[in-house]
Amino acid sequence: MKRRDFGLLAGTSLVTAAVARPVHAQSATPDPALLTTTLTPMGGERAGNADGSIPAWTGGLVSPPLPQDQPIETHLFEDEQPLFTVNASNMAQYADMLSEGTKFQITNYGFSLQVFKTHRTAAAPQYVYDNTAKNVTRAKLDPRGGRFGFTGAVGGPPFPIIDTSDPLVGGAQIIWNKLTAWYTYQDYSVANPGAVMIGGRLTLVAATRGYFIYPYYAPDVTPDNYDGYYSKLHVTDIAPGSVVGQESLVWHSTNVNLHPDIVWTLLNGQGRVRKAPNEAFDSPNPEGNGIDSVDESQCFYGNPSQYNWTCVGKKEMLIPYNTNKMLFTTLQALCGPHYLNPDTVRWEKHRVWVIEANLAPGNHNVNAKRRYYIDEDSWWGVLGEGYDANGTMVKGYALYNACFPSLPATCECAEMVQSFITGDYTFNGNITYAPYTEAFYTATPAPSEFEPEEMAARASF
Repeated sequence: MKRRDFGLLAGTSLVTAAVARPVHAQSATPDPALLTTTLTPMGGERAGNADGSIPAWTGGLVSPPLPQDQPIETHLFEDEQPLFTVNASNMAQYADMLSEGTKFQITNYGFSLQVFKTHRTAAAPQYVYDNTAKNVTRAKLDPRGGRFGFTGAVGGPPFPIIDTSDPLVGGAQIIWNKLTAWYTYQDYSVANPGAVMIGGRLTLVAATRGYFIYPYYAPDVTPDNYDGYYSKLHVTDIAPGSVVGQESLVWHSTNVNLHPDIVWTLLNGQGRVRKAPNEAFDSPNPEGNGIDSVDESQCFYGNPSQYNWTCVGKKEMLIPYNTNKMLFTTLQALCGPHYLNPDTVRWEKHRVWVIEANLAPGNHNVNAKRRYYIDEDSWWGVLGEGYDANGTMVKGYALYNACFPSLPATCECAEMVQSFITGDYTFNGNITYAPYTEAFYTATPAPSEFEPEEMAARASF
């Protein structure tokens, strides 16, 4: 659980036909030199598309680092006007570039999306590029199955050049690239609101103060000094009053066979820190009122070992992108009864990897199948759908990225999980909910912030 993130169409079902164009099969021993020629340093296609609607990548959007006491939120592209709007009247014209979840929202709820000029803003520090090039030859999927993790890689996407000769290998590589997507090494959020929209009513369910560190991206990380946990987060509830003071500490691993994921919680009235082994997979998110499960954060988050992951291919799609405007919008102004305010959310055309997840034998999850759309430039998942055991689409996922040139990164700023059965949804992110104003810093947290012993020492009855 990452707290930052915090009636059906008849016959709607999972379609496993070619939703994406096949890509030229890459060798199982790819050439790192491709990352300086045809591919970006992170593994996206450097060239634009045929009609120019997706431009070439020319380095992303980068600016000098900001002081640690200065918020990094940035206004971006606010003078641009939409190129066109997609709604129920013209959805068929753009159907091939829309996810199944987006089409469901348009058809059932009257959703529309405003499409703007595409900007390939994704970038990362040079040390991340250097590590990514090294990962091409040193990263190895777990021999017991790629869904369990990988070894050898640190400091950048572990598999920037996808092995498309085997869809199961390629799918596992992509989901691990997504889980370890570049964000920053460390950061601090002052007030990260989480809300639910149920029956058209917006309710604040949590506002958290959070420290985050990503050991996988430490500037001096090597395969020898990496501790096996790609992210560690420590969040404290600051609102509403019923949960003030509760804390969670979460460690996520890049190989669950070697280093199991761990969650610790501190609940009011107990005065002690406890491990929370059930806070994983499809356990209901305690802050989602039953709408979402723990592994539905960030489209998908946490331990991927329950699923076999298949690479379907790559395609051009309309996706939420460079949604910096959302950072300066209140939840009250952003959240409508069934979808976010179309005047606030920016959509662009980008290339995405399409992957599908099917439960491996012996596993159980309320989502028997899933489909995700992974941005080729940043490796962040941006859209997705969940399907029940009958193949019916029951969930929709969206991650809204923002560009932070001072990091530099184009990465998560907010997320949404929607039930297609009820139309209700959860929303979490770096968004203002009066009187709690989000502020996002690259501040350096004390190492003790990520140790359960320190959390226990501060516990009170």
